[in-house]
Amino acid sequence: MQNAAHEDDSVLERFHFLVNAPALFNAVTTAAELRIFAFLSSKPGSDAQDIRAFCGLPAHQLRVLLQAVCTTGLLERRDGVYHNSAVAESLLAADDEPDSWSHILTGWKEVYYPAFAHMTTALRAGTNTALQAHPGDEPTLYGRLAHDPGLEEVFHRAMTAFTLRSVDALIEQPVFDGVRHVLDVGGGDGSTSARLVARHPGLTSTVFDMPSVSRLASGAEAGAHPDRVSLAPGDMFTDPFPEGPDAVLFSHVLEIFDEDSILLLMRKAYAALPSGGRVVVYGYNVSDDETEGVFGARLGLYFNVLASGRGMAYPARDYERWLRAAGFDEVGTVSGLPYEHGLSQGVKR
Repeated sequence: MQNAAHEDDSVLERFHFLVNAPALFNAVTTAAELRIFAFLSSKPGSDAQDIRAFCGLPAHQLRVLLQAVCTTGLLERRDGVYHNSAVAESLLAADDEPDSWSHILTGWKEVYYPAFAHMTTALRAGTNTALQAHPGDEPTLYGRLAHDPGLEEVFHRAMTAFTLRSVDALIEQPVFDGVRHVLDVGGGDGSTSARLVARHPGLTSTVFDMPSVSRLASGAEAGAHPDRVSLAPGDMFTDPFPEGPDAVLFSHVLEIFDEDSILLLMRKAYAALPSGGRVVVYGYNVSDDETEGVFGARLGLYFNVLASGRGMAYPARDYERWLRAAGFDEVGTVSGLPYEHGLSQGVKR
């Protein structure tokens, strides 16, 4: 009974934080957008008047904001002056870096979280009804963002930042040893490909994604390796995969879709590869019993409410089953990677 009571206490504590989290999330994001974390990194121990002079908020509103952010532990107030916590210094202070959590928070605030107000409607309807807030008639958010280049840039900046936070676990895998040419399907702005070729000197990569996304791939990440990262604009479902790869990479792509679509893409990968070619699937894995993984839970809800109306953070066993169904051998998964990630792979017979 005592253990049960302790469990109830921890769940209750989580509940109390959860019901206040939407407001606190937006407070932290606002502080990031006002560059308060960056300011305190350069001038730790500043008081409210110093911060006000920097960010321009009225005194009372700044007091309210600082109180909210301090309750999260990201800011600390000692003797009347403010400091970044170690976590804020690590994740939010360098807000001009491409992997800053500041970009991620802004993307989630502008794109993800407004849609969650429509969750009940969307789940009842069985489709991504929150997409109606975005102009266009495409069935997914990724297509409709092309109508709003500013929001599309915010979205992909957030995607890039989160990718860079998790990509090291991918590029350090021995699965790329000996690979000559990787096809990065749905590779976005080329950040993953850029990190891959930088880590593996003998590797070249082709980023295969929608034309509106591929135009973003001329940034600092992919643009740093123009001779080894090429772009092939196209639709992964309707256009043939580019020729020549000995590995096909799906990084943060397949979880967007349902089983039939995933099998279609895996079979296209199989057809594009030579004998001995390899497919690599990198992304979120929910636990085998589908009860653990807060990042994956958020992602699955986002897909179904807004992005695609389907998909989720699947358990690794699903990817392994689909790889075998597509014809791949030597199927297996490296699990326990950062941010609830896993890497599943297979080899063409």
